[in-house]
Amino acid sequence: MVEASVEQQLKDLLERLSAYIEQYHGGSVTFLSFDGKVLKVRLGGACLGCPLLPTTLHGWVEGTVKQFFPQIERVESEA
Repeated sequence: MVEASVEQQLKDLLERLSAYIEQYHGGSVTFLSFDGKVLKVRLGGACLGCPLLPTTLHGWVEGTVKQFFPQIERVESEA
């Protein structure tokens, strides 16, 4: 079981990151789940169908999340 405070901290970080992504290019990122190693998110808005989705997911989202939560092995996006 994942510690509730870590999950809440991830949600808070993703909310701030989503606000930036939305302002920057109209996309969004939403928390789906976290099992202690893998964070699952949903990218939406302008990210859907965008050829730069992998860059947003791995460069912005995963890169930022790993700075604050180095125990996370990877970030995955679900449709």
